Amino acid sequence: MAQWDGKSRGTVLGYKIFVFFIKKAGIKSAYFILYFVAAYYFIFLKKSNRAIFYYFKERLGYSYFKSKKMVFMSYYTFGQTILDKVSISAGMQNRFTYEFDGVEILKKLLEEKKGGVLISAHIGNFEIAEHFFSEIDVDFQINLVTTDLEHSAIKNYLEKISKKSSIKLILIKDDLSHIFEINAALTRNELICFTGDRYFEGVKSLSEELLGQEAKFPAGPFLIASRLKVPVVFVYVMKEKNLHYHLYTREAQVNHRNEKALLKEYTQSLESMLKEYPLQWFNYFDFWTRLEK
Repeated sequence: MAQWDGKSRGTVLGYKIFVFFIKKAGIKSAYFILYFVAAYYFIFLKKSNRAIFYYFKERLGYSYFKSKKMVFMSYYTFGQTILDKVSISAGMQNRFTYEFDGVEILKKLLEEKKGGVLISAHIGNFEIAEHFFSEIDVDFQINLVTTDLEHSAIKNYLEKISKKSSIKLILIKDDLSHIFEINAALTRNELICFTGDRYFEGVKSLSEELLGQEAKFPAGPFLIASRLKVPVVFVYVMKEKNLHYHLYTREAQVNHRNEKALLKEYTQSLESMLKEYPLQWFNYFDFWTRLEK
């Protein structure tokens, strides 16, 4: 069964070393160190290597040797997005350039005064999306629906060195009180953001094909979004060359109470992003329902 445990790897010391190099020698110098970190992951993390190799070879159809190379480059690219997020959050966003695709959809959300649902994925670098919104002078209040299971020591360190985020967190709770928080935020014309590509054991799931193979997705984002009668938008922030980021916004066609149709549209949208940016799929676990042993 494809599932994620809610926690990412890394240590506070590792983050401190990278932050030191970013401040003293620039982001590109920190990128250089990433080659050694990516090599470590490539050599020693057998389980995640197997999962991401399957993605490249079986789902994207790459050759054996190209898939091996892409595993290494995937770790390297993932490290770059983390360093970019740290740099931007620490006030160095002017070192990056930004490109907008579909910004008129975001502005339309505000004008309709209904609030809206954003659905993203663990691809690219969505966590810097709020900095895009400030660049285009769109005054959104974003509420991120999350399980909040990340490593607390790393989180505490990053909060100390970063500017305070304007994104509010709505924590998923067993008593379903997060549903009331979501409705309250929408009545204030705010945006609710979900990631639609990771689920946890014991949580209701939906099945759909992604890259030609059946996979499981968390049911919550699609059930909620298909019932709220508010606009639903797929949003991705993708890394490109030379410290450049590209924000994609695509409006979903939502049939009321048809979560399966919304999920299918989401997976088609996600596929188009993965084919354009194959290295930016950052789900290092057995995502697909059936993996070859």
